[in-house]
Amino acid sequence: MLWSEFEKFGRIFDPWREFKRMEDEMRRLRDSLGRTFLEYPFTSTSEFPAVNVWTNEDGAVLTTEIPGVDPQSIDISIMGKSVALRGSRQPEEIKEEESYHRRERWEGKFSRTIDLPFDIENNKVEAQFSKGILHITLPRAEADKPRKIVVKSE
Repeated sequence: MLWSEFEKFGRIFDPWREFKRMEDEMRRLRDSLGRTFLEYPFTSTSEFPAVNVWTNEDGAVLTTEIPGVDPQSIDISIMGKSVALRGSRQPEEIKEEESYHRRERWEGKFSRTIDLPFDIENNKVEAQFSKGILHITLPRAEADKPRKIVVKSE
């Protein structure tokens, strides 16, 4: 009896159908605003730049794609368990008689902080930038490394 009452309610209000309706409405609204840079500045549901991080018992490796960024403008700061990335990408210069037909590439400043599950040995961090990919090696602090404990027997 109770289950049949619940089914009646489910036919009236379906939360998944409501989510789909809201998603379609947001997409319609976004598309009606236009998607050129001047009309619709760069926004995203995810943070920029996107990063990949993998860890092991010795530390972590962080990679991010930031093409067009001058390596000298990248600032990497380490504090405890956090890695902060800051930098900027300069806009392309166009001639005075030219105008944009389409402008979608991101430009400007970025900032991103990533927290790791362990303290970082900040004096051993290494960073390389090649072909638009930043590769940072983050060694785990000695005090945070897992230790093998030998069990003694009598």
